[in-house]
Amino acid sequence: MRSSLGGKNGVGGKHISGAERIVKSCDVEKTVASLLKRARNHERGKADFINIKIQEVNENEAVRVPLLKITSKKTSSKSEGRAFAKSELLRIGVSETAVKNAFEALESLSDSMRGAIVLDADSGERLDSFGMRGVRCSNMDVADKDEYEKKLSELNMAGEHAREALVLASKVAHAKGAVAELCWSDDPNYVTGYVASPKFGYTRISVMKDLGDYVGGRVFFVRLPIDLDSYIDYLQNQVVLVEV
Repeated sequence: MRSSLGGKNGVGGKHISGAERIVKSCDVEKTVASLLKRARNHERGKADFINIKIQEVNENEAVRVPLLKITSKKTSSKSEGRAFAKSELLRIGVSETAVKNAFEALESLSDSMRGAIVLDADSGERLDSFGMRGVRCSNMDVADKDEYEKKLSELNMAGEHAREALVLASKVAHAKGAVAELCWSDDPNYVTGYVASPKFGYTRISVMKDLGDYVGGRVFFVRLPIDLDSYIDYLQNQVVLVEV
């Protein structure tokens, strides 16, 4: 599901919400209803364009990856959260230049991107050429929803934001060449962000932006040499089921 406000026929305008699920055929109708409700009652605004696509998925073609290890860092302000995120990225092995470029790119945004910026983890150069659209990670969900919800509840991480972020981060971290990911939400009432990596897992950072801020974004750090076209194809098209 993708929804927006303004623009024409879904082109341009303000991004409101996006989400996806991989479900059994018997659950399609109730899932569509849930996504429609989300698009029409979102804190970023009431969408005037909603696009819901339904596509059959062959489970045998899905790649299964493990859920990233989860840790949390409690921070009390945006500056504290972002300082910690920078230190984590450096600990993972992202260069100072790449960290600096990533934060400058996200902090200079006037509106949220629908996808991610892809940066060289060493040089800090932007590798994708999609501008404000970025590279969108799609075609993913959990293999066992009940088990996943139970785990999140035990970690006191219930809610759509954490549920979706962990699935996306797990898929991204298992891409060939992946080094790290940096993200904070564009939902104005959700100030939590994260740093994730194949090396250390998913670190949830409690405060990474000011309350009421409508701008968020994410950066994927990769290490060359990689086949960039194959990397982007994996993110956008490869069906991935995350196992708890």
